[in-house]
Amino acid sequence: MSPSSRVLLLAVACLAPGLLPSTAEAQPRPRTPPRATAPAAPAGVVTAIEVRGNQRIEAETVRSYMVLQPGDAYDPDRLDRSLKALFATGLFRDVQMRRDGGTILVEVAENPIVNRVAFEGNRKISDDVLRGEVQMRGRAVFTTQAVQSDRQRIQELYARRGRFAAAVEPKIIQLDQNRVDVVYEIQEGEAALIARINFVGNSAYGDSRLKEVVATKEQAWYRIFSSSDQFDPERLSFDRELLRRFYLRNGYADVQVTNATAELAPDRTGFFVTYTIDEGARYRIGAVNLVSNLRNLDAEAMRGLVQVEEGDWYDGDLVERAAQALQDAANLRGFPFVDVQPRIQRNREDRRVDLTFEINEAPRVFVERIEINGNTRTQDRVIRREFRLAEGDAFNAAQIRRSRQRLRDIGYFSDVQIASAPGSAPDRAVLNTQVVERATGEVSLGGGYSTDAGMLADVGLRERNLLGTGIDARINGTLAQRRSQLDFSVTDPYFLDRNLAAGLDIFYLQRNLLSIASYRERRAGFAVRAGYAFNERLRQTWAYTLTNREIYDISTSASRFITEQQGTTLLSQLGQTLTYDFRDSIIDPRRGGVLRLGTDFAGLGGDVAYLRVRLDGSYFIPFEQMLGDPDYVLSLSGSVGYLESLFNKTDRVIDRFFLGGENLRGFRIAGAGPRDINTSDSLGGRFLWTQSTEMRFPLPLPAELGLIGRAFVDVGALSQSSSGPEVRDDGAPRVGAGVGISWRSPFGLINIDMAQAVVKKSYDETQFFRFGFGTRF
Repeated sequence: MSPSSRVLLLAVACLAPGLLPSTAEAQPRPRTPPRATAPAAPAGVVTAIEVRGNQRIEAETVRSYMVLQPGDAYDPDRLDRSLKALFATGLFRDVQMRRDGGTILVEVAENPIVNRVAFEGNRKISDDVLRGEVQMRGRAVFTTQAVQSDRQRIQELYARRGRFAAAVEPKIIQLDQNRVDVVYEIQEGEAALIARINFVGNSAYGDSRLKEVVATKEQAWYRIFSSSDQFDPERLSFDRELLRRFYLRNGYADVQVTNATAELAPDRTGFFVTYTIDEGARYRIGAVNLVSNLRNLDAEAMRGLVQVEEGDWYDGDLVERAAQALQDAANLRGFPFVDVQPRIQRNREDRRVDLTFEINEAPRVFVERIEINGNTRTQDRVIRREFRLAEGDAFNAAQIRRSRQRLRDIGYFSDVQIASAPGSAPDRAVLNTQVVERATGEVSLGGGYSTDAGMLADVGLRERNLLGTGIDARINGTLAQRRSQLDFSVTDPYFLDRNLAAGLDIFYLQRNLLSIASYRERRAGFAVRAGYAFNERLRQTWAYTLTNREIYDISTSASRFITEQQGTTLLSQLGQTLTYDFRDSIIDPRRGGVLRLGTDFAGLGGDVAYLRVRLDGSYFIPFEQMLGDPDYVLSLSGSVGYLESLFNKTDRVIDRFFLGGENLRGFRIAGAGPRDINTSDSLGGRFLWTQSTEMRFPLPLPAELGLIGRAFVDVGALSQSSSGPEVRDDGAPRVGAGVGISWRSPFGLINIDMAQAVVKKSYDETQFFRFGFGTRF
């Protein structure tokens, strides 16, 4: 055997045990399918995202915010976008990402949870107001951006209140369990008030006069109850319009208020406001013409409504009122679609303005629908009944203005807006009425002093819009040195949804008249009322009153006429009042007037029988156009009253008229007229007449103080027509004259009168100083 053969045999011998199966392995085994093995991931593919550091937020939530997801090809740009997306959630104060092979490791640090939000150092603005301004809330996620945003919002809130020097510093207090308290430390600083107001370009009027026109005022110690000296950008725009209208009222038809700027002082404690005015020339009225482009409407027949005459200084407000009066008159004459436009032709050389009032036919538009929004409490019917036009009526701008004014006058809403919108057809319009509800319930506590009643205090509860129905209900009690009174009253101004005001009064009154007529008086009873309106100005009210009256505690030195009437009487009375009211304002009238005729008939049962008639009237004449200030107003008022006994029954002292005090200044209450010679007790009279002439004028003080001066002359007379020899009664006129001041203070109306009895009798009781004060809060 050759050497190569031996090597081969030796190799086979060594390998043979491994090539031959063993006894056990020699048995056959079932075949199994081959396993599928995953191929190796290609390089650069994201296989997993691992989140670390999260405590409250689930890892899957973190992954859901990421742009890069498992299975995506690794992309540095998408990884960077994922990082930004996690930061944008506001849930984390820090996020870090890195790659470990095919795994993306995300390390997060969660933002804390806000435990509470607090404010320190705020005195001028309450926590509730500030809390409503900031976005940060308890149990919300804390972010630095949100805190800085809230800081800016708080500073802006203080700036709107005029405190531009306010500083806000947020403090973060770390708590356990990754929570924080957020505290805004506030330094409010002083309010940045109006330090000075300047006018540029004015030559016709001085700065002091124009300062009275604008609503913005310079800071002063007496403006502690006013915000007019605080900077308000919206008020500056309003001031520009006030200045423009002021110049237009006084003949400057070309006036322009070109600018109104406010500059903050370097120390941020005050503003310097400057108004730039281009006055232009002053014009007088030239020719005044009326042109009617409507058939069967004679414009000249309405000329009396145009209170503009040739030669007068041009008055923009007067021109607008004349145009409105012409439009209203045309509507009343049966022309519902009217448009009156005043055309102005300037003659700059002669400085005259020719006026032409053109009466044209307006587009025929009808009211399709009246929509009401914002009345969360007041019922729709309460609002609709104040409208002077209904669905289907001709669209009338004057009636819409009147409807808006009536809604404002009822006092249920802080704001009323009526806007027209296109309807379903070109000749249809929808009136969208938006109201803002206001609180109509009030609890009143009051106190004060008056010359007639002495020291007084009262408390009352009133709801002027009961359950949104428009019903006015109130209960009031007054306790004074010489008068105590308790009243309950309820009034439905539209009873059964008709033009009928129905009401009920229950009352108790006690008066101390010992110093006047040596007796005390007590009354208790009720009254049922019903009233209706004939039109916008004429109204009538009926009332039935049942009252138990008592004269008691009569002084031993009292007049026999008083002593004879001691005891209790029952009054059963039916009365009516007819009122014609054409004043421009019920609260503060400056033009127009009011006339009242009242009659009372007693004798429908009861112990007394009489007929009492009284006529009262007032008329107001403005002197604004002549004197340049709306506070110059002349008031003329007068009254006549007569009492006649019926059915052979003797009239009572408590039913008669009295003169002095409020209706005749310069004389004490009941100080003039019939009087017992022996006791000086005032006995009242059956026939009364008074007349008062009063001139109201502004005082040389800032208008916002609310002070008005008055000069007056009062004349009056009172007589019994029949009397005994011991009664002084001549019916001669008495005259009182004096001056006074009225102050609409934040605490209520205060009247101070100083009057001298110019014409009087020796037995009359006079009063030089008269003071009245009342307040409610």
